[in-house]
Amino acid sequence: MKIRDLLKNGTFSLSFEVFPPKTETAFDSVRSATEQIAALHPAFMSVTYGAGGGTSRYTLEIAENISDRYGVPTLAHLTCVSSTRQTVQARIADLKKAGIENVMALRGDIPEALRGADRSGWDYHHAVELVRELRAADADLCIGGACYPEVHPESADQTEDIRHLREKVDAGCEFLTTQMFFDNNLLYNFLYKIREAGITVPVIPGVMPITNAVQISRAMELSHSFMPRRFLSLVDRFGHDPAAMKQAGIIYATDQIIDLFANGIRHVHVYSMNKPDVAASILHNLSDILGK
Repeated sequence: MKIRDLLKNGTFSLSFEVFPPKTETAFDSVRSATEQIAALHPAFMSVTYGAGGGTSRYTLEIAENISDRYGVPTLAHLTCVSSTRQTVQARIADLKKAGIENVMALRGDIPEALRGADRSGWDYHHAVELVRELRAADADLCIGGACYPEVHPESADQTEDIRHLREKVDAGCEFLTTQMFFDNNLLYNFLYKIREAGITVPVIPGVMPITNAVQISRAMELSHSFMPRRFLSLVDRFGHDPAAMKQAGIIYATDQIIDLFANGIRHVHVYSMNKPDVAASILHNLSDILGK
């Protein structure tokens, strides 16, 4: 099923994000974790691609397994940074052959070894180029894109960021998923601004449960997310106690989701980090709201 059709459903729902293994030896354990999350029957699951496509060969296997064995719609990530046009075309062909209907088109993170390198000869510089290529390859493919409530780290300001976001939508993006955020007011403000800019496609908020203190620095490094005082106080109080921090992080994420639902959002994407217990706990906390 295509994500664009799922998002027309007026009921509350959750989706979860998983990532493929970094090595072949970890494949079985990762597949097991993704299967446990799939067994929870989320609205859909997204499968990441890895920086620079480093884990790309496993993305399709995980996505196919989830779809075939559990009937859960999948969203396969595809990045283009530092890739050749030939490589991307081959990946697109693989997706079509596997019957993947939903693709998240991303530029991707610049591999550390290539940061500062001359990019003038690269085939791709921005996600919009990949969106156009995907749309040209399959007019019926459901294409998603990323957006940043707190501004993309490489944009000069939010006005420029929203202008580029509009370009992606005009090129063929049918829905957008946000980078993680920890203050819902940032999302509400962002939604107002993009609607004013004429971006009307569905926007899926992305929420990450922070279940250990180490994740905080990683989250800030990846997204430069604003950490509200309420959240930092939680970390200060419980960060030294793994069990307490895990419980507090799940509750904080649940509270974010409840507030989003209460303010008109119908679907939330959870960055579950291959943690079936975290996904299950959030679903349990929202069982009556979700009707599960």
